[in-house]
Amino acid sequence: MNVEGHAALVTGGASGLGRATAELLAKRGAKIVIVDLPQSAGQDVAKALGGVFVPADVTDEAQMRTALDAADSLGALRAVVHCAGRGATLRVLDRDGMAASLEIYESIVRINLTGTFNVLRLAAERMAKVEPVDGERGALVLTASIAAYEGQIGQIPYASSKAGIVGMTLVAARDLAQRLIRVAAIAPGIFDTPILDRLPIEIKDKLGAAVPHPARLGRAQEFAALAVHIVENAMINGETIRLDGAVRMPPR
Repeated sequence: MNVEGHAALVTGGASGLGRATAELLAKRGAKIVIVDLPQSAGQDVAKALGGVFVPADVTDEAQMRTALDAADSLGALRAVVHCAGRGATLRVLDRDGMAASLEIYESIVRINLTGTFNVLRLAAERMAKVEPVDGERGALVLTASIAAYEGQIGQIPYASSKAGIVGMTLVAARDLAQRLIRVAAIAPGIFDTPILDRLPIEIKDKLGAAVPHPARLGRAQEFAALAVHIVENAMINGETIRLDGAVRMPPR
């Protein structure tokens, strides 16, 4: 799928993985819509890319429809890269043996998993209405995590939600094949994104050293390169691709 001159929507596009992806799609000639929270740097990022910023919660149907309307105003929507999400530390039982907060668990699953499905279904609805180009209408790239496979202690809501995205990907790809729409996912390892900025540099260096090769944290531009390649490569469909330098996470 050649995105030049077509609309591309990136959730979580104001920073980190999403921002790098939006920047690379813009370099490929796509017309960019950035979706992120109102308090984010989305407006500045979109302006720098000559795109449009729409503040939105990915779990909110009306807000996401507004974002998709913005994409439609720029041209045929051919690419969606969904990066928005968050984590939280939660153990099944706390130190006093008390059960974990169901509210926290449900909130992470709602943002990461329900939010992903909301973006997927609404974006697919728009893509299904555009004319095919070279035998396809568009591609959706979802963001899972290696925590889907090796969630660490304390990651139970995050790992659960990301495992759900892995499970969603092949089913969605098969479902949407008749519409000529592809769906794939990326499962990043340990990446140097704003979420790690709160950690001391020595901790970040230790995390990077645990990666077999290259022995460093992943770079947002490397995620972006894979996301854009998935959009451009018509044979990548239904797959979740680990992007992790061969790291496998220990229990803690």
